[in-house]
Amino acid sequence: MLLTDANSLFSFAIQNGGHLAKLNTELIDDLMDFAYKALPKIVVTIIAAWIFVRMLKAFTRHIVRITERHAASASRIGQVKTLASVMHASGIGFIVFVAALEVLPLFGFKLEPLLASAGIAGVAIGLAAQTIVKDCLNGILILVEDQYNVGDKVRVAGVTGIVESLSLRKTMVRDGDGTLYFIPNSQITTVANLTRDYSVATINVSVDFSADPDKVMKLLMEVAMSVRNDPEYRDVFLADPTLLGVDTIKGSQVIYPVQLKTKADKHWGAMRETQRRIRIALEKNGLLPGDPLRVYGSGVAGQLQHRPEAAVAVADPTTAKANEVNPFTGEGM
Repeated sequence: MLLTDANSLFSFAIQNGGHLAKLNTELIDDLMDFAYKALPKIVVTIIAAWIFVRMLKAFTRHIVRITERHAASASRIGQVKTLASVMHASGIGFIVFVAALEVLPLFGFKLEPLLASAGIAGVAIGLAAQTIVKDCLNGILILVEDQYNVGDKVRVAGVTGIVESLSLRKTMVRDGDGTLYFIPNSQITTVANLTRDYSVATINVSVDFSADPDKVMKLLMEVAMSVRNDPEYRDVFLADPTLLGVDTIKGSQVIYPVQLKTKADKHWGAMRETQRRIRIALEKNGLLPGDPLRVYGSGVAGQLQHRPEAAVAVADPTTAKANEVNPFTGEGM
């Protein structure tokens, strides 16, 4: 009995050992076949994809450098940077897709069923990713209509800043404090391009009512033209400053708007310098700034009266006189 059981165990061990040896042999053969045939193709495909990505990056950078060297306008440079950014992002996506098609069959994936079901999968993905489709379509319209380019200062989706990057799916905007915003193109419905063609700065100068308007306007025009003819700001202006005359009268305050037309987003320096010189010129000519709370009296013409602050002061409740009438009966207390 024991001898029979021992023989059975020995036969079972021999059979299982043969199966295990066969499995080990097949596994080793598969690994050797993968190492000699599939692995080199995978490595070559990955290296080729990396080389193509580097070449694409170098190509787009070369185009931008040539444009910056020979372009006549900043708008053209911005357009080329935008197209280069889109080409770079789209090219990387295409290279990765082709590399995946080459590598997946080496791991045993069958591409025929995947390609056959691509139509159905495309419909399902389109329904599930409508926002991404909207992002890409809106990105195409932004490029075709030339709404803004890389380097432009824009106001989009409630954010104001410089466009650092633009792709078919998103726009990257950096604001004044350095914060970088990633804005999906489908969220961009209204675009305010602050660097397109020219900028107009309006300075509202407040002068006292007692000043002669003709004298004030002549002085303001002289100051604005002095900034216009200054060598430091001469190239910034696109036209002579415009004085719109008397715009608003409130109290003793008279507003004289001065407009400066400059190159796009280049008006800040000229506006600050003009305001500085206006301040100095008003003081030299003895002209007071206007005050909306200072009015002319009804007596002598030209005599100013100041509204006393005590007239509008709130009474101190701690000094109020005690109530001498009973509020319930109406009788004196």
